[in-house]
Amino acid sequence: MDTLTRRREPSTPEGRAPANRLARMLRGGPNDPARVRPALLVLLALTALLHLWALNASGWANGFYSAAVQAGTQSWKAWLFGSSDASNAITVDKPPAALWLMVLSARVLGFGSWSVLLPQALAGVATVGLLYATVRRCSGPTAGLIAGTVQALTPVAVLMFRFNNPDALLVLLLVAAAYCAVRATERASPWWLALAGVAVGFGFLTKMFQAFAVLPVLALVYLLAAPTTPWRRLWHLLTAGAAVTLSAGWYIALVELWPAPARPYIGGSQHNSLLELTFGYNGFGRLTGEETGGLGNTNSDAGWNRLLGGEMGDQIGWLLPAALIALAVGLRSVRKAPRTDLTRVGLLLWGGWLLLTGTVFSYANGIIHSYYTVALAPAVAALFGSGAVLLWQRRADPRARTALAGTVVLTVVLTALLLARAPDWNPWLRFLTAGAGLGSAFLLLFADRLPRPVARTGAVLALVACLAAPASYSLATAATPHTGVMPTAGPSGSGGPGGAPAGTGRGGRPTGPTTATGGGPGGPSGNGGPFSVELPSEQVEELLRRDASSYTWVAAVTGSSNAAGYQLAAREPVMAIGGFNGTDPFPTPERFRELVANGRIHYYVAGSVTGGRTESTTDTTASRIESWVQRNYTATAVGDTTVYDLTDISGKPR
Repeated sequence: MDTLTRRREPSTPEGRAPANRLARMLRGGPNDPARVRPALLVLLALTALLHLWALNASGWANGFYSAAVQAGTQSWKAWLFGSSDASNAITVDKPPAALWLMVLSARVLGFGSWSVLLPQALAGVATVGLLYATVRRCSGPTAGLIAGTVQALTPVAVLMFRFNNPDALLVLLLVAAAYCAVRATERASPWWLALAGVAVGFGFLTKMFQAFAVLPVLALVYLLAAPTTPWRRLWHLLTAGAAVTLSAGWYIALVELWPAPARPYIGGSQHNSLLELTFGYNGFGRLTGEETGGLGNTNSDAGWNRLLGGEMGDQIGWLLPAALIALAVGLRSVRKAPRTDLTRVGLLLWGGWLLLTGTVFSYANGIIHSYYTVALAPAVAALFGSGAVLLWQRRADPRARTALAGTVVLTVVLTALLLARAPDWNPWLRFLTAGAGLGSAFLLLFADRLPRPVARTGAVLALVACLAAPASYSLATAATPHTGVMPTAGPSGSGGPGGAPAGTGRGGRPTGPTTATGGGPGGPSGNGGPFSVELPSEQVEELLRRDASSYTWVAAVTGSSNAAGYQLAAREPVMAIGGFNGTDPFPTPERFRELVANGRIHYYVAGSVTGGRTESTTDTTASRIESWVQRNYTATAVGDTTVYDLTDISGKPR
């Protein structure tokens, strides 16, 4: 392991083609040992297998986003704005960058679960490759390979890169920003720094302010370590700030300047404003729990130990203490290094990323889900890989050997505690990892005195002990269909509470089409838990398709998740009243009555499909619309679904 140390590469000729640069980035430098390239290719191939194998087993995964993809395949306007339906009533409650890729995939390959999930799986492979390239530049190829392996085997990462939430693209863009920032810091390059800003800007168009959590870290690292004068560093940062503003701001300007009546309502906002969505529901409200139109402070576990707690611990916590130890020990080891030292650059970048983003996740009082922690995976992986190599290279120092052995012991103890939360799942794994970890820690304590093959065996055994449990959780995650809006990784993760197996609907019947890209069900997204999506019965599906071309929306229903189920079944536009939570003031009761009078909505479907906020216990726009429909139209039972025909001339709307 100590032979694979960091070496400086010769500078790249200015005229070299981008494709050659990408190839060099992935295969390593000319001074890297010969085994690095095949090891990297094997890592990328196995990552691709882990992310792509039986990818469509989860059906529509998060049906909320799959319905928006379906809309985008029918309308370029819906693609641009991220509309929930092809008639552009309302958008999803996130910016649409992730949807742009999924829609393009579905338009090329045919709309189906496989084509919807494919961009995220490929983003996972690209993330591992970029993370390797970034860590390698700072800490050498061995550290890069270890970091890439940890990233690939982090349970929440496997979950998100096999799912259609925007977090997958966000992580890829942030790792790309880190790579560009390291390249910029190496040579004080304003162009690489601007590219980092562009990556963060498009991260904003993926998940808004969450992308900005790394911005202070990237800026401070460049300001500290770039090999140029302080004034040039400041000027370069201003240029990068302009790149962030332009790459994110063009879309905000487009939406805000577009005439409101000619575009969909901005879901998640209370005043049809993307700026309000940015700073409110998807901004400061996530920290305070006071997002207008949200669910309020629903957290009871906020605090320093949340990342190791019941909901997040087995998603990201396995190597978290080891990463923090690596950060502390690493910074102490390079404290006397030159200002521009790349090893310290890497430690500061990934350490700042982990500490800042981890603190936000730990103390946020607004809506937060365990899968958000995928944003921590690259930092944990990079610090673990860099720290392992750094300590190994200094194993002649008893303090380094002790820190290395102690980290292994702490990791396997934490592993045992996390595995104990699922006591019936492979109980032998606790004992195996504990035995391997303790044995390897003992060998590491004497690594400088042991024959080289024995010492190396101890190091490999330590890595296996630390990675065995998260790897097992990751394999269980890949083997389990995940559906719904709150999926969890691991052997018990089935798409949130009560999540149904993918590919089944009411009464257990198979649902969805065979995809045009490999077959398999386009199943529902769970039939339990809040905001899950379930496809309706065949009778309702046939009813909605009847004379569908005569209407702008074949139906209207409260809640985007409810609407998604009907839309995915009928493949026709369904209006989501009230947006995701059912609390957006859209459409107004007056506008809804106008649309009904003009014959643009065929049916109103009562909230009988599980998910969303369908109760009428509060005075919301959605509840007033529902009351008006109930007063003026006759309810018809279609199976266990209540439907109102809004074109029934026997009704007398008031």
